Amino acid sequence: MGAGAAHGAGGQVRDPEGLRASLAGLTTRGRSFLAAGAAAAVCAYVLGQGQLLRVGLLLVVLPLICVVALHRTRHRVTAGRRLSPVRVSAGGEARVRLRLENVSRMPTGLLMLQDRVPYVMGPRPRFVLDRVEAGGRREVSYRVRSDLRGRYPLGPLQLRLTDPFGLVEITRSFTAYDLLTVVPRTQPLPPVRMTGEAGGYGDGSRRSLALSGDDDVIPRGYRRGDDLRRVHWRSTARYGELMVRREEQPQRSKATVLLDTRDLAYEGTGPDSAFEWAVSAAASTLLHVLERGFSARLLTDTGDAVPGAGGFSSGGSESAEAAGLMMDTLAIVGHSSGQGLAGAYEALRGGAQGPASPAGDGLLIAFFGDLDDVQTEMAARMRQRSSGAVAFVLDSATWAGEPSRVEERLRRLRDAGWTALAVPAGAAFDELWRQAGNAPLGTANTGGWG
Repeated sequence: MGAGAAHGAGGQVRDPEGLRASLAGLTTRGRSFLAAGAAAAVCAYVLGQGQLLRVGLLLVVLPLICVVALHRTRHRVTAGRRLSPVRVSAGGEARVRLRLENVSRMPTGLLMLQDRVPYVMGPRPRFVLDRVEAGGRREVSYRVRSDLRGRYPLGPLQLRLTDPFGLVEITRSFTAYDLLTVVPRTQPLPPVRMTGEAGGYGDGSRRSLALSGDDDVIPRGYRRGDDLRRVHWRSTARYGELMVRREEQPQRSKATVLLDTRDLAYEGTGPDSAFEWAVSAAASTLLHVLERGFSARLLTDTGDAVPGAGGFSSGGSESAEAAGLMMDTLAIVGHSSGQGLAGAYEALRGGAQGPASPAGDGLLIAFFGDLDDVQTEMAARMRQRSSGAVAFVLDSATWAGEPSRVEERLRRLRDAGWTALAVPAGAAFDELWRQAGNAPLGTANTGGWG
């Protein structure tokens, strides 16, 4: 069965039991033919009627011929599947196209197709194909959707073959299946000025290798159209050809999106739960900062980072690949059994990756569940290496219909320099994002959002 957005290699029908299974596929009509033929043969022998014996043999042989023919035919039917797209947002639809091809030298009888899909995507799609000529192919399609993020197998395809007389019916299953990835719902976010931002590739973040002095210049050969003011005469004299200073190397601003996945930090389950809100908001944030040219990574409370431990996405196609990897991770992320945020704290400090960079980790955007005193203190210390930090603290009490109890946590985070906001039940994330951009600065947050 094909995987991805294009047709894959055809798969053949699996048949572990051979001819015996085909014999077991005799329908009620086929078994009646056998019984009637046997009875006619017995009566012909008793009564001495040769014509009746021929009728009885015909009734017996016809179902057996159909069994053999169908047994040989089912090995020569191949199928492929195509998904479009292979990654879809929760609530969105994907189209699945099935291609069936008869590669035998004889036509098929009635074919009934059934593709296996998870129950969250609705009933299994069924199709009936009247007849497929020798060498012919047929295509059918159906749509699937899920309101729950995840990675769902589609298939394997089940095929029910029958002969033209309806005497034999064989159900077989192909072996291959495809995966449809349902990523969290995302929403566009309003542009706000971010702490530590230099416009992505930004103004004020450009840094030229030539600024470190002539002795450290790494020149390159002159190219037609280069500005002669950038000619490096010392290197020109050394190499005997025109050499110019390298182009300024843009430095991308960094952003870390921290997602608290601790099971004890959230209450409730389902698509409208606090945890699902946090996952969706983290996905929206990642796409937003990537669109603005940031080098981004996803970090969880366990210290796991995507892409790579401590790494950030780079530009171009690698950035798109990293975005897909982070979305795939958020599609299947679940609750962790951790008790605290120590893993994320160590990852932000540098952890096993070595000493922290003097440039820090850029912007830190965190989505926290419930925080006790110890975890609030640890979260406050995460601010130290970030040029700016924004925390969205999900107020699980309000999600459970109880009075809010996060104000003290928010105050301690703000005192440490965070821009901290509570997330009540059913809050619109784009509005909270806008509020974060206009929020008053924390007492230690000299950059802030503006």
